[in-house]
Amino acid sequence: MTRIDAKFADLKSQGKKAFVSYVMAGDPDFDTSLEIVRGLPKAGVDIIELGLPFTDPMADGPAIQLAGQRALEGGMTLDKTLALAAAFREQDDTTPIVLMGYYNPIYSKGVDKFLTAAKAAGVDGLIVVDLPPEEDAELCIPAQAAGLNFIRLATPTTDDKRLPRVVQNTSGFVYYVSITGITGSAEADAGDVAPEVVRIQNASGLPVIVGFGVNTPEKAQAISAVADGCVVGSAIVSKIAQGASVADVLAFVKTLADGAHRA
Repeated sequence: MTRIDAKFADLKSQGKKAFVSYVMAGDPDFDTSLEIVRGLPKAGVDIIELGLPFTDPMADGPAIQLAGQRALEGGMTLDKTLALAAAFREQDDTTPIVLMGYYNPIYSKGVDKFLTAAKAAGVDGLIVVDLPPEEDAELCIPAQAAGLNFIRLATPTTDDKRLPRVVQNTSGFVYYVSITGITGSAEADAGDVAPEVVRIQNASGLPVIVGFGVNTPEKAQAISAVADGCVVGSAIVSKIAQGASVADVLAFVKTLADGAHRA
């Protein structure tokens, strides 16, 4: 059982929904980013999504694109992202970390080397948004063999014919993208999301976490009420971009987590 599986089992036993936060590794700099990440569990975060900076983040809106640029300009790399995860893991052995990003940096490092390093750093799962199920042999299946959950995205355009293929080798949870478009570009609607969550749960047998378009405590509560939890990314990243202190960023995260946990 991975840390992700254990977390969902624990939340289920408490009758609670999951709150997942996304932050870009190295934004605005390594030390501040590590301080924020270390504070997330106390702020109520159940699972941490750690963004891997990349030069061409095609699924991401302006807030996360700019966060990636700031991180890259500050010298952030894949290896430094894994070092950040390892530094977090020195103080927290239970909160799951999911590395979210694109395949190119992983391919450049080499899949075997990356998986060995990710496992050693305490990473629990991967979301690689530009690797479709047809490429499962490339990273998904080796990741599963290494003991990492491979988490797939489903979207409003993932129809009943496509869905079984999408969830076939998925583990940990399914990330449901609630809107058609990039991150931070529109708001999720609980009425639209609810039937999709049930459809994906039935097809996968896994928890379904909803992201894209969740940006307030009220929205976190509404979306979590019809899913197994929610993800917030752009709203948190935007706080960091505004120069908010670590304490203020974590206080904002806590309001979002409290919203999800009220569901």
